[in-house]
Amino acid sequence: MKRRREELDELRRRSVNPYPYFFDRTGYSAEIITDFRDDAPRRDVRIAGRIMSIRRMGKASFCHILDSAGRIQVYLRRDDLPDSYDNFKLLDIGDLIGVEGYVFRTKMGEVSVHATRYELLAKSLRPLPVVKEKTDEAGATTLFDPFADKELRYRQRYVDLIVNSGVREVFRKRAAIISSIRTFFDARGYLEVETPILQPIYGGAFARPFVTHHNALDIDLYLRIADELYLKRLIVGGFDGVYEFAKDFRNEGMDKSHNPEFTMLELYVAYKDYRWMMNLLEELVADVCRRTCGSLKVPVGDAVIDFTPPWKRLTMFGAIEEYTGRSLAGCTEQELRAIARELHVEVDPGAGGGSIIDEIFSEKVEPHLVNPTFITDYPLEMSPLAKKHRSEAGLVERFEVIANGKELCNAFSELNDPIDQRQRFEEQMKLRARGDEEAQVLDEDYLRALEYGMPPTAGLGIGIDRLTMLLTNQDSIRDVLLFPQMKPEQ
Repeated sequence: MKRRREELDELRRRSVNPYPYFFDRTGYSAEIITDFRDDAPRRDVRIAGRIMSIRRMGKASFCHILDSAGRIQVYLRRDDLPDSYDNFKLLDIGDLIGVEGYVFRTKMGEVSVHATRYELLAKSLRPLPVVKEKTDEAGATTLFDPFADKELRYRQRYVDLIVNSGVREVFRKRAAIISSIRTFFDARGYLEVETPILQPIYGGAFARPFVTHHNALDIDLYLRIADELYLKRLIVGGFDGVYEFAKDFRNEGMDKSHNPEFTMLELYVAYKDYRWMMNLLEELVADVCRRTCGSLKVPVGDAVIDFTPPWKRLTMFGAIEEYTGRSLAGCTEQELRAIARELHVEVDPGAGGGSIIDEIFSEKVEPHLVNPTFITDYPLEMSPLAKKHRSEAGLVERFEVIANGKELCNAFSELNDPIDQRQRFEEQMKLRARGDEEAQVLDEDYLRALEYGMPPTAGLGIGIDRLTMLLTNQDSIRDVLLFPQMKPEQ
């Protein structure tokens, strides 16, 4: 770092601006290499990127520069650059340069740019942890000195993106996943909307919120844990279908599948139910897989997950009985606690029956579900925003999809009876009084909206981060978030 600063000072003494204002480029590495033909007329280009390797050989030098599309070699010769070639000795790996020249093929067969002019665009004052690659005759690539420390990679994502090309591809695919979902919904006439992040009353999920204070109003506000209740207000208002890609915030623990800030897609469609939503979801995910992966069979770890519809369907109680041998239907809270102890499942002392069932399902069933599986028909106490089942007492019309052992999405036939909804909220408030901090809060304005009348509605929430983990074969949510939450750096 000391040497680089000395080089910076020397460049300035030579009247070189190490941080100019712009560079007008006309080409990118991958396109230049792909389009090159030995028998084609000479092509002049202006490229820009970061120096990733340098070979100096007296009167000539080679370097590889990295741009957003890949790498390309640059050939610099003293005779072509009489006024600036000596300054190249003051450049380092990591520096950003612009190059003007023409495309040719070297004696070694590599498509390169012969520089007729170059310009320093930004002097790098910190050395990069350069990753070296070697490809054998069979095409297998070996990495030397990889920038692999996960904590460093997450904290310094900018470095991770520079030196690990595969990381950039993960986030390109993430953008493609979101774009393909948006295209799917827009083609069906659903309206993309935005709802408040700062909310006077949080709701729509079981979670503890982050709290902040608004000075002008002198009130506490909450970062949203879900956007469900606002989106359903829009269905009351007359929209037939609305969706939102929302940043949600939940004040809870962090692990491989949880980050306190995450991206959720929620969709609500009037005059539909959860059965219709199952079919739409299968169609949606299949379409996303085709567009972004080119196949409905996606490698995840050692497995291959098949998203081909139709997906397997199990009721929640049926799945628990299949994998534990215990029937929970009709059990009292005390009986559920006893079964949890027998199954060695820890539950919070203040948890209600629904939370106990959820813990048993999460520990004893979810890990077994690798291919996407609909889990349907949840107990009433677990789903205060879902309609009661039309034929099964004590249940609601709800499904989740579990894939690779993790919840991928959640959906309801939405509860639109304001009297029933008030009673459900009141039951949740009793659970809060018993110490369940994740129980839902009674929202009077939402109840007022329902009293104006909401049509039968199907609702869906998809965890975009978890879907991206599956479709990019990443085992941690931090690998699909550009800037995941970390402990403070010491």
